[in-house]
Amino acid sequence: MKDKHIYVAADSRLLKAIYKRVDQELITDEHIFMRTIAAKFVVYFSLTLVAYLGLFKIISPVGFVGCFMVYGFISLLFAFNFSHDFSHNTIFKSKRLNHICFVAIYTVVGAHAEAWKLRHVNSHHYAPNVEDYDSDLKISKLIRVVPDSKLYWFHAYQHLYAPLAYTFYSLFWIFIKDFVILFSNDSYAIKKSFKYYLSFALQKVAYISLLLVLPLLFSAQSWYIVMFGFLMMHLSQSLFLLFTFFMTHHVEETQYPKTDAKGYINTSWLMNQIKSSNDMHPFSTTANFILGGFNNHIAHHLFPHYHHIYYPQISEILYEMLNESEIKPNCTSYFGGIKSHLRLLKRMGEAA
Repeated sequence: MKDKHIYVAADSRLLKAIYKRVDQELITDEHIFMRTIAAKFVVYFSLTLVAYLGLFKIISPVGFVGCFMVYGFISLLFAFNFSHDFSHNTIFKSKRLNHICFVAIYTVVGAHAEAWKLRHVNSHHYAPNVEDYDSDLKISKLIRVVPDSKLYWFHAYQHLYAPLAYTFYSLFWIFIKDFVILFSNDSYAIKKSFKYYLSFALQKVAYISLLLVLPLLFSAQSWYIVMFGFLMMHLSQSLFLLFTFFMTHHVEETQYPKTDAKGYINTSWLMNQIKSSNDMHPFSTTANFILGGFNNHIAHHLFPHYHHIYYPQISEILYEMLNESEIKPNCTSYFGGIKSHLRLLKRMGEAA
């Protein structure tokens, strides 16, 4: 794809300077890196496995539903911390091995791995928050975040109903959105071979078998308790998922660059990445460990080829250089980001 961002000489020089300084100052050690990743994998895989096995050991219906919800939360963090990096080929040298691991872990949360990866890497990373380029902006008409997009009467209340609407997102994604994408031909489509369809089917069958069929067959609960636990897992998981995802690009200060009639974007690639992204506790190794680098979103968009364990270091360099250039990065706390996102929704629900 030919770059449609405008060329700004000062931004181009700054980007080269950022890359150069990070390359010079970032301390990396492959052996320490692999030991850290292995230890992190053990932590998240063990927690996910324990929560899953609990579904077959817990007798109390209330405890069972609670265990289902815990599993949903932990498995999502597992995906945050590994599948995203695998999709960007930052863990193993082999792209094939990265892809296999990406698909395996993404299957744990039920979404179709290949479809998400194609849109995320080739669309969202190219031009975040730019309509007609960023596939992540193709969201329900219920939610309005893009200025100048069509305003409906119900958007006046979106800051009130959004948290409820968000709770159903993962169910919508897994059982509706993925199938719509599979059988549609859009601008992000690739040639869908038999292997592509087979992978889709295996991922869906594996997820439904693990989270519904096996608990229905082997847990100590009645079928309606299993179904209720599955539903509650998705409601709570989705709320955390969408608030976290939306806060990375949709808070009060994030920008939505426009395009002209020929599709050219009215900002440089550098400023598109910086001004359309939002950080949350970017220097915190604890936040980085929990959120898998999603809290360092500016660093991720500028350095997707680096693993997220390096993002706090990169952010320290990045923020210093941006401040020297009088560029203010978007940054909130986690809960401050939720409030800012809801305030954005309120603003976007009002007529200009």
